[in-house]
Amino acid sequence: MDKTFIKGLRLLEILAFSETPRGVTDLAKELAFTKSNVHRLLTTLVGQGYVRQVPVTNAYELTNKILELGSAANRRLDLVQVARPSLVTLAQTTGETVHLSVLDETDVVYIDKIESAHHIRAHTSVGMRAPAFTMATGKAMLAHMPDAYLERFVPLFKSYTSTTRTNLEDLRADVELARRKGYAAVAHGEWREGIAACAAAIRNRSGEVVGAVGLSGPDSRVKRKQLREFSDDVMNAARTISLALGFVPR
Repeated sequence: MDKTFIKGLRLLEILAFSETPRGVTDLAKELAFTKSNVHRLLTTLVGQGYVRQVPVTNAYELTNKILELGSAANRRLDLVQVARPSLVTLAQTTGETVHLSVLDETDVVYIDKIESAHHIRAHTSVGMRAPAFTMATGKAMLAHMPDAYLERFVPLFKSYTSTTRTNLEDLRADVELARRKGYAAVAHGEWREGIAACAAAIRNRSGEVVGAVGLSGPDSRVKRKQLREFSDDVMNAARTISLALGFVPR
């Protein structure tokens, strides 16, 4: 267990519950730390943008960065709660594994899933990350991003499977296809071999993409024809979740 990290968290907690900025001596007394220890922790937190020093008094207080983290966490929890009924319906309708993902810079992160009842299925887990440029959920969300966003993948391209897109031109073509169709599909696993998937983006009240709902299964069972058929169910699920979040189609 990292003692310095724990001390930093305790310091953040004290500042979060303080009604006014706090000085080094005051914080050291409450935390039972040395003043030099508190000063080093504060310097680190200031450098990372979580704490600021108040002019004149030189006391310390939290910045809005903590609020931004809390707001992001709340939005993610809200998305899981709102999306759950639609995920259940999609899983029951298709019989395949269904998952809810968000885009974190260049990765997709699984935040909820419903496992297929089939013995042979796509194995994923909540909290797992995967390169967005290889995933149906990733491409579905990237379809709503500016074209320049795709350039950040250039230094990340590598072959995970024989079908992985490894250049910007191919990725742009996939994203453009997703824009036209309203969903993204990966017929043969681009991150893991043998996985077929399709996905559609979820949007909130302001029209911002906040996640994607996807369906996946072994490509030995989920062929291109099945992906096309399932795409309507996936898009309907994404549409239902988006409407529940306040999205108003134009």
